[in-house]
Amino acid sequence: MGAFMTTTDFGGELISFKLDGIEKIHQGEEVRDDKGKVYWKRHAPVLFPIVRKLKRNQTIISGRTYEILQHGFARDMEFEPVTKLDHFHSYVLKSNKYTMARYPYDFELYNTYRQEENKLIFIYKVINMGMTNMPFGLGSHPAFKIDPDDLKIGNYYLEFEQEEKSVHFLYLIDGLIGTEYAKNILINNKIILLNNHTFDNDAIIIKGIQNKVISLKNKRTKKTILTMDFTGWPYLGIWSKEGAPFICLEPWMSTADRINSSNIFVKKPDMIMLAPGEEFENKFSVEFFN
Repeated sequence: MGAFMTTTDFGGELISFKLDGIEKIHQGEEVRDDKGKVYWKRHAPVLFPIVRKLKRNQTIISGRTYEILQHGFARDMEFEPVTKLDHFHSYVLKSNKYTMARYPYDFELYNTYRQEENKLIFIYKVINMGMTNMPFGLGSHPAFKIDPDDLKIGNYYLEFEQEEKSVHFLYLIDGLIGTEYAKNILINNKIILLNNHTFDNDAIIIKGIQNKVISLKNKRTKKTILTMDFTGWPYLGIWSKEGAPFICLEPWMSTADRINSSNIFVKKPDMIMLAPGEEFENKFSVEFFN
């Protein structure tokens, strides 16, 4: 079984993973609809120092208001390559004048990708290089190729490895988290059916998952497309666009602001807090099948 990954300095992003020559990652700007419009220009960006959206795209840090756009700035910045071997690619983004104007902390963010046969491991590490405590959010946003016709017909579904009886689905209002939960769409506590209307109200966001292994499957072919193990990540985001040939499965440490947010960054739920010199590392893996 031959597998090959490609990454880029821009965003320190994974842009391709081929298994026996078959592409598994959404190809961004190369993929267009019937009118020539790009569905989504990205592949598998890192989300830092926030996940999803801030209220009014603003937050208050040490009494000063900063603007941070959805999913943060890291995905749109040039990373420095650290290591690039056949099966191990690592990049770093270091704080600079641009980042400090949006997020006033000294940091190093490492994106690392390790390939083990048909498995791809995403590893993220954040180091507080400053002299004060540093709060941040972190997430990943990989997009996996699917057949849009199979999605339209409803042949794809997601299945948790075990029954999930304690999950909650978050309700989005203009990209922010509402005060009430959304409808639980799990079938038999395990399955989420996917079709063109699954994301009519934006992404699906799930918290409270106990066994963090989920598979993407196809009813027509009776095959498993991939299996993700996101142990250690409290949220899972699921997203696509109508008619698009991809599905995003997104492990997150945090999520969007609540609609009643105070806008104070340190009071944002689920922030990771690092003391000076401390580091945080987390990973998840995706096993692909043909």
